[in-house]
Amino acid sequence: MTPTTTRWRAGKKSGMRDGRKAALAAFLGSMLEYYDFFIYGSAAALVFPVLFFPSDDPAVGTIAALATFGAGYVARPLGGVVLGHFGDRVGRKKIMIFTLLLMGTSSLAVGLLPTYQQAGLLAPALLVLVRLGQGFSAGGEAAGASTLTLEHSPEGHRGFFTSFTMSGTMGGIVLANLVFIPVAALPEEQLLSWGWRMPFLLSIVMILIAYAVRRNLDETPVFESEAAQDELAPLPLATLFRTQWRDVVRIAVASLFAMLQTIFMVFGLAYATSREVGLDKPTMLWASVFANALAVVAVPAAAALSDRVGRRPVWIASSLGCGVLVWVYFWAVSTGSVPLIFVTALAFAGLAYSGMNGLWPAFFAETFAARVRYSGFAISSQVGLLLAGFAPTVGFAIKGGGETGWIPVASFASACAVVSALAVLSARETHDVPLDDLGKSPHRR
Repeated sequence: MTPTTTRWRAGKKSGMRDGRKAALAAFLGSMLEYYDFFIYGSAAALVFPVLFFPSDDPAVGTIAALATFGAGYVARPLGGVVLGHFGDRVGRKKIMIFTLLLMGTSSLAVGLLPTYQQAGLLAPALLVLVRLGQGFSAGGEAAGASTLTLEHSPEGHRGFFTSFTMSGTMGGIVLANLVFIPVAALPEEQLLSWGWRMPFLLSIVMILIAYAVRRNLDETPVFESEAAQDELAPLPLATLFRTQWRDVVRIAVASLFAMLQTIFMVFGLAYATSREVGLDKPTMLWASVFANALAVVAVPAAAALSDRVGRRPVWIASSLGCGVLVWVYFWAVSTGSVPLIFVTALAFAGLAYSGMNGLWPAFFAETFAARVRYSGFAISSQVGLLLAGFAPTVGFAIKGGGETGWIPVASFASACAVVSALAVLSARETHDVPLDDLGKSPHRR
């Protein structure tokens, strides 16, 4: 064996080891942080309308509570701008630790808030404030975890390793639902007095675990090389819009895919448990648990496939599949058939959606050059994800009456899926582009 071969094998082995380490940190951190983010969604659909927005019309309270869920997404673009700037200036690792601590503090605060009955209008105002803190944190979380993992991953496996950011998110959703199932089953008096607080208060333990994992992770060689050569952008945002503004717009539009998840998880939960359909809360939470548990496996599988055949074909097939299956899922919900709901939830949220959810961490990060990668990912994706936060509110606003009232919502979801597919169709393929050449025009490589 020649010295060159030995060095190549050693370098490949080191790259795989660093990739696994970064993927594990991204998985655990995202799981524990998004546990906090999504227990808010469950609470907004099930108990916040009564606790913070009492009204003679239950629909008014539901829309108001879901609007606070959307408020977190309003703060995401600001978080993307600020955290993206510092992620490209001071390093990926430091910002990832900051986002984790901010999310944990905000979620713990939700569990300590007074209700409307205890504090009047101050209660919903405080709820919106802490929700904005969650949103600001989430604005930089996915971009940071994905960028750090991508830059630690070996060539040819970037999609697979980076997808563990989203596998962690799915794990956090499963964990959030598992915690909320026994809480939702409590007698109403206990649920509304103290039960709803427990998932938020428990989050402090999980945040400490994730912090311990992330603080032991190394900064990426890509960032350290940029810093050593004094090639960091003084103003990443200005550099980004000067050099890659078209990519920012393209990724923002592609990010509309995320609306499908909030329609499924938040609007779907509230609609299925409403008086019109009448399904019980634990049944729908279990449907979400099984769908997202399947996604934990399906997400890296889809990403690994994209490492072989390309990001674009997998994304487009996934997006168009979701555009069809969202109709099938809501039809199943309208029938009230529990077996049918579970099967269609698995097909829609567990399998079809995973094709996009497994790809966007790598695909979005690969779109941008290293010196603006954190900013480009964070800003473009969070602008697009803004609609996802308000999708449940939009869903209730456009929902019709009767057994077919879900049709306008399914139409809205399908339209967003198609638009996302078209945006990706217009993008460059990135799965086989060397890390150092990402974000550069082909003629400049």
